[in-house]
Amino acid sequence: MILISGPTASGKTQISLAIAESLQKKFAIINFDSLLFYKELNIGTAKPTKEEQEICPHYLIDTNSISSPMNASLFIEQAKEVVKQLESDGITPILVGGSTFYLRAFIKGMADSVSVSLELREELAAELENKGIEFFRTFLKEHDEASYQSIHTNDHYRIMRAVEHFKVTGSPFSLEKEKMNDKNPYDFSQHNWPGWQFKHIYLDLPKEQHFEFIKERTEKMLESGLEDEVRNLLAEGFSGEEKPMQSIGYKETLGWINKQFKDRDEYRERINISTRQLAKSQRTFLKKVGPKDCFHPLQDKSKIIEQILAFMDQ
Repeated sequence: MILISGPTASGKTQISLAIAESLQKKFAIINFDSLLFYKELNIGTAKPTKEEQEICPHYLIDTNSISSPMNASLFIEQAKEVVKQLESDGITPILVGGSTFYLRAFIKGMADSVSVSLELREELAAELENKGIEFFRTFLKEHDEASYQSIHTNDHYRIMRAVEHFKVTGSPFSLEKEKMNDKNPYDFSQHNWPGWQFKHIYLDLPKEQHFEFIKERTEKMLESGLEDEVRNLLAEGFSGEEKPMQSIGYKETLGWINKQFKDRDEYRERINISTRQLAKSQRTFLKKVGPKDCFHPLQDKSKIIEQILAFMDQ
């Protein structure tokens, strides 16, 4: 299995397609970018075009609606099924994306989850409908401060899972995460895939050059109609409060539509700043991960293909 990771706007899609085109091997791409799951989000996600997706098979793209968000547990379940199918067909998976949480969950597994009775789940669902998510965030603040602090206010799924865990066990879910952190969370040589070999390609480039890439991508998104995409989603009845709509590019566009920026330059720069902040956090995480081979996405394309070929032929 091949992993291609790197901060946002580092050329992961292009490298994965170059591998598929250059080597006379059977490949398929499995997405682990958290926004490419959503069929309504296209321009602001830099989703591979239909032409790019025709170069080799792509999986876990356009699988969900933004009204039914993906979660890590569901992602692992679906990705494992895809890998199983590809293995039976003699096809090598290439996992591509920038969502470090999904990548680590796929490689290392997740914190143990508890079995929740249908009765409790229905009881909590009724409370959620009547009292709203803030009721449960207050519950976490009292009983599981670490989860309260770490889970985004719009991530209703993880909030409710943390509440369920405490209700069933009487113990904070954050303790389970701490146990996971004790299992060498950045050492991908210890993984949940017995019998599999991984080649991890990590893409990165100097920050100033990367900043220019980010600016170019933001400009391309704006020119391609990001604002119209968001306005159309609002017109279709989406509120803008959906978790995927609070992601970079979409959140700022909602702010632009709601006149939160003085002009288009401020709107554009806010997207750039948010993207650079995301890239920094991704880079910080991925630099700790090993083993991996590090490459410049433009200068080292031929080296990457050579290493992949050697990996496949060993």
